[in-house]
Amino acid sequence: MPLSPRERALAVLRGRQPDCVPWFGDLDYLATAEIGRGRRPEGFKQSAAYLDWHRELKLGFYLQGYFPFRTIVEHCRVAEWREGHDRIRRIETPHGALQERWTWLPDSFTEGPVEHLLKSAADLPAYGFLHANTRYAADYAFGLERGPQIGDCGLHLAYLPKSPFMHLVALDAGIMAVVEMLDDAPELFAETLAIVERSHDAAAALAVASPAEVLMIPENLSSESVGPVLFEKFMRPYQTKWTARIRAAGKFSCMHLDGTLRGLLREECTVGFDFIESLTPAPVGDLAVEDWASYGAGSPTKFWGGIPGAYFAPSVSEAEFERLVRSVLAVMRREPRYVLGVADQVPPDGLESRLRRVAELVEECGRY
Repeated sequence: MPLSPRERALAVLRGRQPDCVPWFGDLDYLATAEIGRGRRPEGFKQSAAYLDWHRELKLGFYLQGYFPFRTIVEHCRVAEWREGHDRIRRIETPHGALQERWTWLPDSFTEGPVEHLLKSAADLPAYGFLHANTRYAADYAFGLERGPQIGDCGLHLAYLPKSPFMHLVALDAGIMAVVEMLDDAPELFAETLAIVERSHDAAAALAVASPAEVLMIPENLSSESVGPVLFEKFMRPYQTKWTARIRAAGKFSCMHLDGTLRGLLREECTVGFDFIESLTPAPVGDLAVEDWASYGAGSPTKFWGGIPGAYFAPSVSEAEFERLVRSVLAVMRREPRYVLGVADQVPPDGLESRLRRVAELVEECGRY
């Protein structure tokens, strides 16, 4: 009797060998496109039918991408509105106003920032005031419903906040503004990050106490933008603190590293995460799957990923898709240190036939 996706993943995370390599994937982006095209109903991703879709595809479920807490901003005037495809948020504080604008791209079913919340060091006092006056409340209702829906299909995962530095890089400022702020006002920048960390710590504690069994710090890292120097100074302390607290709670920890790997994989393997998720291999990424283990030598951290999301699109030939999946499985079946996963999401034009084919190949050539 073959093991379930959940049983396979748990065996690897606990240092044991299942019957074959676990196979998991993130369908959130594809589901967003299916809803936008009218092929799936609103609320599909929150329904039990979303889990049934994973079961039909023989694909393990893990990445719902939700935060088990509500954010409550006090002593600031916050306004949010839409203008066409744009989503705007303006926050007025005693130290000035902050405003961001994100544009929805209907052809690709995603959005991106066209105006960041922080533009320069002049915005740091307002940003610090915002986070000093932000509190959080537990919001476990979705998790309490989702956990039983998952069953043997996979793992129940929720998010902590990003590290304060990466929150700025990925969401609120962008790497260019962050570097300029570091140069222009290093002391004020450090003071502001400390305020944000105290705020994030309160939210992280709620996440660790949530019903989720796996907790992710969703850094969205790539060593092209954040290398070892910035990582050691601004990110390692936050990650080390929260991996230890997650472990003390009897839960699994992970982080999201889906960009270039050479500059950060070795460092992240020494933090204490149970696994590093969404690892993108060459030829899309910069490090072949067979090289990952050498970067994690001496560490028990597991590796999760291996199939670039672009390989599920019809622009990649069937022959190349088949070649890559077989070659990745040939490495991963050598030792139970890997979970085969999509890196990082199946795109809007992803083919369900290829998801089904991976499940077949896992059974055919993914046995240890």
